[in-house]
Amino acid sequence: MYSVTKRIDFCYGHRLLDYDGICKHPHGHNAVVEIEIQAETLDRRNMVTDFTDIKRVMKAWIDRELDHRMILRADDPLTAVLQEMGEPVFIVDSNPTVERIARLLFEVSREQGLPVTRITVWETPASWATYTG
Repeated sequence: MYSVTKRIDFCYGHRLLDYDGICKHPHGHNAVVEIEIQAETLDRRNMVTDFTDIKRVMKAWIDRELDHRMILRADDPLTAVLQEMGEPVFIVDSNPTVERIARLLFEVSREQGLPVTRITVWETPASWATYTG
């Protein structure tokens, strides 16, 4: 089995509702995303896939939808306030944990036609979550 992984960095803010810890307050992260694709055989170029194809598809989506945005739960009162101010917000239906963000990126990768097998999102250099579908 062959495997390639593309790394994409982005910044985002979030907070967790119904959470009893410091992450209940708005705060930000410098995220690192690892997008892994596997294949049993190589293509005509001797590649699993071209890193440029992963970057073209996923970096563009991340830059447009998540980078330098607050990722908030739909019922977060902060959502309406930020939208009213014209601030960029990405809304999710559950707490925007790093686990939820990893799953979101997995689903988007698949929707965009990438045969992704694993998404890992590093929230900090010492904390990360992985989603494999």
